[in-house]
Amino acid sequence: MKKAFVTGGSGFLGGALIRRLVAEGVAVTALARSEGSADIVAKLGATPCLGGLGDEAEISAGMLGCDTVFHAAAHFTDWDPYELFYKANVVGTEVLLRAAARAGVVAFVAAGASGSVMGAPAPLRHIDETAPLQEPTWAPYTATKAIAERMILAANTTRLRTVVINPPLIWGPAMPMLDEMLPLIQSGKFALPDGGTHMVSTSYVDNVVEAMLLAAEKGRGGQSYFVTDGDDISFAQVVNDLLATRGLPPTDKSAPFAVAWPMAAVLETVWRVFRLKGQPPITRQMLRMIGKEFTLDISKAKAELGYVPVVSRAEGLARMEGAQ
Repeated sequence: MKKAFVTGGSGFLGGALIRRLVAEGVAVTALARSEGSADIVAKLGATPCLGGLGDEAEISAGMLGCDTVFHAAAHFTDWDPYELFYKANVVGTEVLLRAAARAGVVAFVAAGASGSVMGAPAPLRHIDETAPLQEPTWAPYTATKAIAERMILAANTTRLRTVVINPPLIWGPAMPMLDEMLPLIQSGKFALPDGGTHMVSTSYVDNVVEAMLLAAEKGRGGQSYFVTDGDDISFAQVVNDLLATRGLPPTDKSAPFAVAWPMAAVLETVWRVFRLKGQPPITRQMLRMIGKEFTLDISKAKAELGYVPVVSRAEGLARMEGAQ
């Protein structure tokens, strides 16, 4: 790999990816939708390409000379119109694939969403890549990521090798999820579904980056791979470990999932019908993502990519504490 084109470079995962690529001597061009984003990627060592995911002309120009595309950008919020998710996550991906094929890119590696296999709320234990992708109407983020994944894998050819890396909850220093959770926890508005005793898989951000680089080198075209930290942990422990990195006490506030799920559906309807500002205090999309057991089998990534987590949970937490 000599030159890479990166999307989402000003974000949490994309920024870590740029840092790793630059450290390894890879020239990086990064899509930046604003001057602020351009400044961020430039400071990381990338050459900014001003444009959004739908700006095909700018993207095509930025990809010239690139041999690899890393697609880490996505529209990921808890509450927005479906059209916004579709435009960014599906149409944006379609634009990138067309531009990559036209530019002669050899490898296209996308960060997918392991949550795209989540349908009706039920435990998912040690699932592998044979689990079917889902498109529930109440989960626009994971539904559109599922559509995008199918599109990416179907675009694989002898000239353009396409691979999807699917991590679960991505964590690490400056993770957006923790910043969003803190005000809710401190105000008493956050509760652990069923006490958070269910087991989940997680992915430290540098472990996801490692998997994406391995996929660019070794990934089989038209394939997806689950990647995790290599261990499973209760959701309550995840939350409380993260709180501890900010010097905060653990939380044990609990809410029954069976009550929260229909309540979320009602709140969504109220917000939609009355066009209320902001977002509901809880949505089915977020509750589904955090409220039931969700553990992944990474045997395929180990066997085909040679994937091994490069940062342990203990080391990752220590890094987060040191970043404060």
